[in-house]
Amino acid sequence: MSKKPNILLISIDSLRADHLSCYGYHRTTSPFIDRLASEGALAERLFCPGLPTYPSYTTLYTGQHPLTHGILAHGGDAKLARDAPFLPEIFIEAGYTTCALDNLLRGRPWFGRGYEYYIDPSMRHTVLTVAVTCEDLNSRAIPWIRSHADEPFFMFIHYWDPHWPFKPPAKYRDLFYEGNPTDPNNRSLEKYWEHPLGAMARETWLRTPEGVITDADYVAALYDQEIRHLDDGIAELLGTLDEAGLTEETIVIFTGDHGESLGEHGIYFDHHGLYDCTLQVPFVVRWPGKIPAGRRITPMLQVSDIAPTLLEAVGLPVPSTMEGRSCWKLLTGEEEQGGYARIISAECTWQAAWSLRTDRYKFILPRERASDTHAPCELYDLAQDPREERNLIEEMPDLASAMRQELEDWIAGRLAALERDQDPLIKNGPSMRNTLLANP
Repeated sequence: MSKKPNILLISIDSLRADHLSCYGYHRTTSPFIDRLASEGALAERLFCPGLPTYPSYTTLYTGQHPLTHGILAHGGDAKLARDAPFLPEIFIEAGYTTCALDNLLRGRPWFGRGYEYYIDPSMRHTVLTVAVTCEDLNSRAIPWIRSHADEPFFMFIHYWDPHWPFKPPAKYRDLFYEGNPTDPNNRSLEKYWEHPLGAMARETWLRTPEGVITDADYVAALYDQEIRHLDDGIAELLGTLDEAGLTEETIVIFTGDHGESLGEHGIYFDHHGLYDCTLQVPFVVRWPGKIPAGRRITPMLQVSDIAPTLLEAVGLPVPSTMEGRSCWKLLTGEEEQGGYARIISAECTWQAAWSLRTDRYKFILPRERASDTHAPCELYDLAQDPREERNLIEEMPDLASAMRQELEDWIAGRLAALERDQDPLIKNGPSMRNTLLANP
């Protein structure tokens, strides 16, 4: 290899793993991504330590848990410390040309750190920044790759297509749905209309010329159509590597920042709630000749592992302040054991809650009730109840108590090590909900 390997880090906003065919989904939503997975390694269980977008991408870049880097919500005035490790800075200092195709810099300044090129198509083409399409991004990314083919590059591309509002192009609209989306007798969205976002959606994107959408299954099909649309976009992007002769010398990483709730637990078309539909994201890595084709990784991993994994893959030292663990040897098959016995996640946007996930159980600890009907705590047996529908908090009080104590001890220990005196979820409260209540 004549130069350092390139890194193409592809992350999809709001993409839940279980709606991809390669993760066992019953619909063929992702034929090209399935092929990508067959050419490399797929991690079956990668989870987000924090959500939604700002906390998760800060974790991706720093390799730190949200409690450490301090970005736990979309709102608030928390800022990333200047001495926090940041993946693009490490790569540019190592001689890589760095490029982001993204719009997060419009929201938080640290997302531009370490990038020589920062390309944001949403600045010109959309009022709603999340409405930037894979076509918009590819029209900039593909020429950039061609013009920098002789340089070692680190490119981050942030696709938004599966993020609401779900508006797939017309050619995908016949996929995955049969029925009447405006059936007046269908009441599957009635609870959504009670939520502030639902009231807004009813007047904007959940309408057709025939009337208001009433069928939640139709909206879920729109989400799947967006994934299928995105799949074609990624095929076009990676086809550029083939055309430029870069496939063999480029590490391709495919992942997401968080999943999406499609009605589970009364949460519609949004990304809050510490359930697996929101916390579990895909993780596929391809590097021909280095990563065996068709490899599947079963240990639990988390988003904070991605940065140290990429650094080890290219032979760069991992900063001691990164808390994630490299899973490079799991990807290559040099090791079979690894990962975590527990994953701790937090949300502080629409809810304020912590979760502790083991191989079998998940315990959820809200710091305040999200509604009068929301249980103070939740406990699920993930082996028997993977959809997390039966709360065992009353049936297994000893396990619930033990998991709560373990979670509280971890939080207290981390706060003490960081010299902080209060759980930030309690201190700040759910930022989006508080903002909405303050500005009805």
